[in-house]
Amino acid sequence: MEQKIEKLSTVKIQKSPDVYKVVDALNRTLKEDDLMFGLALDEDKEKMVFTIYRT
Repeated sequence: MEQKIEKLSTVKIQKSPDVYKVVDALNRTLKEDDLMFGLALDEDKEKMVFTIYRT
């Protein structure tokens, strides 16, 4: 069974050491609502990319 993941929104933010805690809390709280949140370093490694997905 294939699960489709739809990207809803992406935003670049300033790099912060604690932002992963927010992403973790969102994932734990909203997974039952079929939402998933991602965080990655941008190519220049000075910013982070925050993405919201519907699963």
